[in-house]
Amino acid sequence: MTQDYFKANQIKNIDYKDIEILKKFLNPHGRINSRKRTGLSATHQRMLAQAIKRARYMALLPFIIK
Repeated sequence: MTQDYFKANQIKNIDYKDIEILKKFLNPHGRINSRKRTGLSATHQRMLAQAIKRARYMALLPFIIK
């Protein structure tokens, strides 16, 4: 993903309940990919990290994948 995904799709708010989008930014082990790999802006990367952490806390996403 070279271009900012959220900017390209005009997504203003990243929702923690939208699991399909959040899964795109996790590696096979369940970790959040870096900005270099995702191509997101710093603002969107912070919003993404917060949404993923909320989804994990609400048990929508796993903390680790074995």
